[in-house]
Amino acid sequence: MPQNTPAYRRILLKLSGESFLGSQAFGLELEAARAVAREIRGIHDLGVEIAIMIGGGNIFRGIQGTDSGMHRVSSDHMGLMATVINGIALQEVLALEGLRARLVSAIAIESIAEVFVRRNVNRYLEEKRIVVFSAGLGSPYFTTDTAAALRALEVDADVIMKATKVDGVYSADPMKDIRAQKFTSISYLDVIKKGLKVMDTTAISLCKDNRLPIIVFNIKKPGNLKKAVLGESIGTRIA
Repeated sequence: MPQNTPAYRRILLKLSGESFLGSQAFGLELEAARAVAREIRGIHDLGVEIAIMIGGGNIFRGIQGTDSGMHRVSSDHMGLMATVINGIALQEVLALEGLRARLVSAIAIESIAEVFVRRNVNRYLEEKRIVVFSAGLGSPYFTTDTAAALRALEVDADVIMKATKVDGVYSADPMKDIRAQKFTSISYLDVIKKGLKVMDTTAISLCKDNRLPIIVFNIKKPGNLKKAVLGESIGTRIA
């Protein structure tokens, strides 16, 4: 394959809210967000069409509220709002990098973001604008992983690229278990059978049923996203 020729025409990048933490334990560090934007610019320059599903765990996770006695629906709605905050930040830092981005929300917030319409989103992607999906699917009980899988299928993405803080999928948490073994590739079914916490079961099943591959890689290492897009052996491939 010629150098700098992308292996994928259109991708769905799944970004966790933790990507924006930087040196903080909580919240949003704009320089960390801008570092992610620079990585995205690197693949945009290759001509790749980019959709992004953003999480909100750096601000609020639904599980935090339920653990404190809140109703799951209210707690999840708060988590969805956190993703909108991150989406606004990502749109801004992408603009600072000279990239055109559209913020799309699964919940109607007309003065901030437009509501998801598949035809519109496809047009933006064809125009090489970056689409930032926020508010998950707009419903409680569904994670942003499941939202990423569904949106990827709706916009005909070639692959989901799940950006994490580790360099792939392991048999156990490598931060806690030094015996954890990394998989360079693994099947959807084995991810489910082994109970690996890479994406929730609904998301994995959606990808399995539609043969949509997932690449899990470390976004913290500069250049990894570009390597993944170029088809280099980075992280773990689930297929």
